[in-house]
Amino acid sequence: MAESNVRTAKPKKPAARPESRLAMVRRARKINRELAEVYPYAHPELDFRNPFELLVATVLSAQTTDLRVNQTTPALFAKYPTPEDLAAAVPEEVEELIRPTGFFRAKTKSIMGLAAALRDDFGGEVPGRLDDLVKLPGVGRKTAFVVLGNAFGVPGITVDTHFMRLVRRWKWTEQEDPVKIEAEIATIFPRSEWTMLSHRVIFHGRRICHARKPACGACPIAPLCPAYGEGETDPEKARKLLKYEKGGYPGQRLNPPPDYPGIPASPLGAGA
Repeated sequence: MAESNVRTAKPKKPAARPESRLAMVRRARKINRELAEVYPYAHPELDFRNPFELLVATVLSAQTTDLRVNQTTPALFAKYPTPEDLAAAVPEEVEELIRPTGFFRAKTKSIMGLAAALRDDFGGEVPGRLDDLVKLPGVGRKTAFVVLGNAFGVPGITVDTHFMRLVRRWKWTEQEDPVKIEAEIATIFPRSEWTMLSHRVIFHGRRICHARKPACGACPIAPLCPAYGEGETDPEKARKLLKYEKGGYPGQRLNPPPDYPGIPASPLGAGA
């Protein structure tokens, strides 16, 4: 009998099972616990002394860094410490003060408009309700939750670009709309965790899990990350990608909290 020339096909490797909802939730919560150990000092990276300063600083932070805002706001708040002062300002003078943050004309219109609304509709006080905050000029849900969570202690999820990128990388959601992302993440974590979860995820996105070159080889949650390998996996090379205090560099705040382990940023014109 002639020997057959037909080769036996190698058995195919069984496809990995999709992660169940329960497994994803458990993994997500474990990531949050790990991040809490990595960043016990996580905090809002905008300098502020009261709700008004935080609200204005958050509006100014659009399309720029928190560092640039922190270097700009001392002069702004020295001249206009209250909503009443800012609402009565000369627009051109405000524009000049906030010019380093970019889009200074549109931002001047927003912060002077919200200052006037606070003066006229809220007795000069920043309201502590989401529905009121989002009615102010230049204030959306992201800004409102930053203010609510950090000035009023009201839990909220801050969906900025870092948060959006990481929760999608970690397969917590496939949504692309910030409001839908917020709603999905809110079902994974207890309400009491929302504000600190936001800080931890944003800290991790700024320091280790970067958009273009994530430092996978220096990432403490690498075993839990389905996107491991998208960035540099060599530990030595990855360590060189770390930013802010993780890389031994100044942070974004000129006046960070007492427990911040890094170097404070420098004032405008003094170098970063």
